[in-house]
Amino acid sequence: MTSPRRNNTVSTTDVKGDIACSKASHRLRPGPVRPAPRWPGSPSPARWAASSSSTTSSSTARLRPSSSPRSSSRHSGPAAGTLASFGTFAVAFVSRPLGAVLFGHFGDRMGRKKTLVITLLIMGIATVTIGLLPDASVIGVAAPIILVVLRFLQGFAVGGEWAGAALLAAEYAPPKHRGLFAAFPQLGPSIGFALASATFLIINLSLGDKSDAFLTFGWRIPFIGSAVLVMIGLYIRLKIEETPVFKEASDESAVSAAPRRLPVWESVRNQPRQILLGGASTMMLFAFFYIGTAFLSSYGTSAEGLGHSRPTILSLGIVGAMFFAIGTIASAVLSDRIGRRAVIVGSCVVAIPWSLLLFPILDIGTTWSFAIGLSGTLLIVAGIYGPVGAFLPELFATRYRYTGAGMAYNLGALVGGGVTPLVAVSLGASLGSPAIGLLLAGVSLVSLLATFGLPETRGIDLATSGSTAARRQPVTGPSSASTRAR
Repeated sequence: MTSPRRNNTVSTTDVKGDIACSKASHRLRPGPVRPAPRWPGSPSPARWAASSSSTTSSSTARLRPSSSPRSSSRHSGPAAGTLASFGTFAVAFVSRPLGAVLFGHFGDRMGRKKTLVITLLIMGIATVTIGLLPDASVIGVAAPIILVVLRFLQGFAVGGEWAGAALLAAEYAPPKHRGLFAAFPQLGPSIGFALASATFLIINLSLGDKSDAFLTFGWRIPFIGSAVLVMIGLYIRLKIEETPVFKEASDESAVSAAPRRLPVWESVRNQPRQILLGGASTMMLFAFFYIGTAFLSSYGTSAEGLGHSRPTILSLGIVGAMFFAIGTIASAVLSDRIGRRAVIVGSCVVAIPWSLLLFPILDIGTTWSFAIGLSGTLLIVAGIYGPVGAFLPELFATRYRYTGAGMAYNLGALVGGGVTPLVAVSLGASLGSPAIGLLLAGVSLVSLLATFGLPETRGIDLATSGSTAARRQPVTGPSSASTRAR
């Protein structure tokens, strides 16, 4: 199969049937930037849905000015249209660190369970509201403004979602298998991406991405349908008991005469290095995930990119999500054997040459080359995402673990997932796809160096983690953390 003729610059054309997403001065179809479908069944899947869901949506975004659909290219051009789409997508990442601080405070004070119920409700309400949001032709400029506010709320909830889900799994897990246990919430992105791709594939094949039916109501279906997943997730979270590690820490705080400080203050004062290096170590996984999903979906279907059909790209997205899920579990299991840091370092090392090879492979232009490029990218993401569910929580003390782990994770998300795709669009439009490869290689190098600066945490006692002694003497016995602490 030969590749269609294309330029060596990366941009998004006005593909009919794509979801509308643009500046407030343009007519916006409020479904464009959707949050990745979150799988509430596991402790945290809604999280990347807003992250992971937003992925599929921003990749299908296009500018539709209030005066004429064709005038967008005349006024802004395809690259500017892509930038506006990913700009709306990036709004959620700005609010994530704020959510990490606020919900981290409540998670460290009230408990992991209660906080996760709140984040799920905020996420669910915001996502369903996007699906119900009237068109700009009905409420005018309020449509894009409300969309941005809802995206902000999604990111705000996601900021507190990941740490709580990871802590629930990690604090319940036996030390020898904590990596595996903590990997189950980490399946949210792969499941979310697969569900998003499958849902839009079905809608695309049944309604057509160029039909008025799709532009009018078809794109709304995944958003409104997410209410079912939210209800399932809410039921499960209400049934979960608080973790023994948190209960014990709360009991100790209740009988202690020392005043309780704000979790955010304690984490920043006691472990600023872990927060900054932990965020930098996760930058690569976010950059690769959102480039591999949102950006490559756009690049794969645009005329200036690869020119593949949207059903083809969506189908390959499902395949890539399967590799992502398998890789997440495999890397988590491996981290229980050889260490979290070793697995993350290995993934960063592989990511550097892969960054430089990715676009030459994609630019071969065949379906197989796109499948290899996407699946390989998501496998590298999985290499970090599997162990990080245990790695970041193991770095911090129990009394501010929710806040510390959440801040580190969402700092990485802000730079890697929020900034990198925007920079990639600009670099691709001006310098071509090789520049994006260099960008990814640079991000991977930063993550590699940051990971070298962090300690190995495999087998550590969560009841005493965050102290120098605990990091020097990891516990490898089979008993639970809560039992050892007693």
